[in-house]
Amino acid sequence: MERLVECVPNFSEGRNAATVHALVNAIRAVEGVFVLDEEMDQDHHRSVLTFVGLPEAVAEAAFQATRTAAGLIDLRVHQGGHPRVGATDVVPFVPIKGVTMEDCISLSRLVGERIGNELGIPVFLYERATEYPDRANLETIRRGGLEGLASRMASEPDWVPDFGPRHLHPTAGATVVGARPPLIAYNVNLQTDDLAVAKTIAKTIRFSSGGLPYLKAIGIELKSRRLVQVSMNLTNFEETPIHVAFEAVRREGEQRGVEVCGSELIGLVPQRALIQGAEFFLKLERFDSTQVLETRLELVLAREAKARDDQKADLASSVSEFLSAVAAGTPTPGGGSVAALAGSLAAALGVMACRIGPPADQKELQSSKAKGPRDTRDLKAAERRLQELSEKLRGLIQADADAYAGVVTAYRLPKTDSSRPHAIATSLRVASEVPLETATLASETALLLRTLLAQTKPTVVPDLKVGLLMARAAIEGGLENVYANLKSQANQLVVNDLTQRARAIEQRLVELKSL
Repeated sequence: MERLVECVPNFSEGRNAATVHALVNAIRAVEGVFVLDEEMDQDHHRSVLTFVGLPEAVAEAAFQATRTAAGLIDLRVHQGGHPRVGATDVVPFVPIKGVTMEDCISLSRLVGERIGNELGIPVFLYERATEYPDRANLETIRRGGLEGLASRMASEPDWVPDFGPRHLHPTAGATVVGARPPLIAYNVNLQTDDLAVAKTIAKTIRFSSGGLPYLKAIGIELKSRRLVQVSMNLTNFEETPIHVAFEAVRREGEQRGVEVCGSELIGLVPQRALIQGAEFFLKLERFDSTQVLETRLELVLAREAKARDDQKADLASSVSEFLSAVAAGTPTPGGGSVAALAGSLAAALGVMACRIGPPADQKELQSSKAKGPRDTRDLKAAERRLQELSEKLRGLIQADADAYAGVVTAYRLPKTDSSRPHAIATSLRVASEVPLETATLASETALLLRTLLAQTKPTVVPDLKVGLLMARAAIEGGLENVYANLKSQANQLVVNDLTQRARAIEQRLVELKSL
């Protein structure tokens, strides 16, 4: 890929693996996005996901993960060591390759506006994306926690959110979205359970208190391990490297009679940051060489490139294999995957029609029933969007099979397992969201194909009509799967939300058939 953006969203969930799995699935369902890392911590009660891809795909994945988090995470019952203001607490976009910081700022505004308008969650822009100097620092927005933010929103004119309502979402709180350079999340654990020691050291070494430049730090209690931790963010590791931060914590702890018992990286780290500290003994816990950002990127992108090359090698063989898989007598791939394939094929037929072009002469113009010459730029725009739709729907073929596998796994949990009901409800939601996305994308495809009937050559009209039939099949097939899964869904809020969205698509289908 020539253009890569990284996104590192933080979610207020570090204890329920099923919820984190649903968040990962929501990201992976977007074509062109690659999940590089998953981290969850029960003491912080927080998970950090890292994924990369094309800018537009990364923006879509960030929104879909935020939507999923809003339905699964309830801040009213959340208790954890890490500061937070939202179910999806912070969504940073980071330029990696072929994109600028301005590109990432644009992405953050696009995603922030969607979260505010479509999910009803107030959004505050931070770091490079904000126009308010006092909101650039994340800790300023989090000051006083949910209560402090709610109070400022209600009483201070300067604290109107950038997008969304002027009050917190009842369960999801607020979300902070922005653009920033690469950041290293690095924690040092101390051999004591005295939280005051960690807080004092954090205050001493952080830049806001006169300590090291480009270093943010807080003290956190690790109750499960009977330790405390200095949790740090290094916003410019060239100026303040990892080993400098480590040495600062070690030195301050030594002065207080407390030893360092280990340190850890959260998420991925640039290769150069490790090279800087190669001569220092950092006592890294659970370190894996594939945590190096460049290494993981190279592995994932090479694997995906090989998969694409293999797919292109023999189209007939691929179709044959898919048909054999559908007919194999196993639950997956099933109707949901077939519906997604139908939608992808419909969009591909539209791409073909756009590339063949508009009517060439007056005779063709009359045959196509077009009202007048068409601007080829309109067809180019339609072609680009239909190509995106085809790729997204193709990605949902596997996503649907994965979602069903998640349902099977949840039902196989022992009935004595207290997490079983929540795991089932979570997996069923994912298994409903995927076919609903199929129906949504197929609906947009059908509308575009309908428009193209009057803009393309008469010779491709039969192909477009076939595409319309395939798109309608994808819509109806997707909705059928949604309603089937909702019958077993115990969470009535989820049932109501997904039913309302499905009914809206049904209405569009009725309107489409009447055209």
